[in-house]
Amino acid sequence: MKYIRSNSLKRLFSFKRRSFDSDSENSTPHTASSTKCVEGFQETEQFQRPKWKCFSFEEIYDATNGFSSENLVGRGGFAEVYKGILSKNGEEIAVKRITRGGRDDERREKEFLMEIGTIGHVSHPNVLSLLGCCIDNGLYLVFIFSSRGSVASLLHDLNQAPLEWETRYRIAIGTAKGLHYLHKGCQRRIIHRDIKSSNVLLNQDFEPQISDFGLAKWLPSQWSHHSIAPIEGTFGHLAPEYYTHGIVDEKTDVFAFGVFLLELISGKKPVDASHQSLHSWVNPN
Repeated sequence: MKYIRSNSLKRLFSFKRRSFDSDSENSTPHTASSTKCVEGFQETEQFQRPKWKCFSFEEIYDATNGFSSENLVGRGGFAEVYKGILSKNGEEIAVKRITRGGRDDERREKEFLMEIGTIGHVSHPNVLSLLGCCIDNGLYLVFIFSSRGSVASLLHDLNQAPLEWETRYRIAIGTAKGLHYLHKGCQRRIIHRDIKSSNVLLNQDFEPQISDFGLAKWLPSQWSHHSIAPIEGTFGHLAPEYYTHGIVDEKTDVFAFGVFLLELISGKKPVDASHQSLHSWVNPN
């Protein structure tokens, strides 16, 4: 893959390395915070430089035991996810490795940059934190490891006991807060475009964290919506106006969140074996 030859990647990481080195020399943080309450949610905005760092390939290779199959915890789309432990501090991490795909490499690089450009600049308990990345020998994103896995894995694993209603409520509220932060609490509005149970991860305390920002879009404050082509996302979660006309705004995520709530409450998959969507099952007419 010719990832390292991309001008976008070169500019981004040369700037990041300079910024990171500068921050290391001057440890005094330049932050300003403000608190606001919008529609019942109290949010604290942190305006500061991103805290993620550039990992070396050796660091993530050693952490994942050479990307051992025993460390593989997830696979889907254009990526594989490995569990790892950093040798320096023993911290558990998740390494998302972007897989090779020939003619699709340019698209994967674009999604890689998009994910860094969004999740690398957000800070909220219900949004997955980016620890850093690596562009040596491929493209890698490094996150804090979510020990409980995804909501989907807990809901649909027949070997798992059903989730308690209190836990489901906690997941629903936490995910709503994370989504509200992306839409209202960031300096620029972020539309996730792929809210679903497999993209909501859980920490040890069942606190949900929205993940996978490969399809996310910035939406300027002066725009009411954005028209996008081609249509991307997950069947069963696509809002009608997005699926038919490519219109993207906050409602795109709200519709998908509604499907997520139906799945959380009913325990049914978004699309069943007969290809019936969950919202069609709820409202057959």
